[in-house]
Amino acid sequence: MGHRLPDHDGGCRNLHGHSYRLEIILDGSVGDNGMVVDFNDISRIVKPMIAELDHAFMVDRADTPVVNFLRTQDLKTVEVDFPSTVENLCKYFTDRVWPAMEPYANVEALSVRIFETPNSAAEHRVER
Repeated sequence: MGHRLPDHDGGCRNLHGHSYRLEIILDGSVGDNGMVVDFNDISRIVKPMIAELDHAFMVDRADTPVVNFLRTQDLKTVEVDFPSTVENLCKYFTDRVWPAMEPYANVEALSVRIFETPNSAAEHRVER
């Protein structure tokens, strides 16, 4: 996914991209099937979100010059209301995945960890 941080003092103010790695961590009691939540269920929830962002450019609506440019192009774009830092991306995914955990009464907490590089990551956690 591509993005930029227009208020960054360094290179991140330029258009660039990352091969992010997403981790979904669930805390809860193990059910009779030996699982907290079946990985297939998690994939069904998360894969459409990843597909939406894969090879897209995420842009903060406040970044007017880039928004105006992207709106004139035939490019895959996702407009959001926040700077596209990895910390904010974690919250973005948490806000979308957590409601899908409602049917799973045994799930007590969700953590979303995203690696921007192999050595740089952020995490956001929510609990019942």
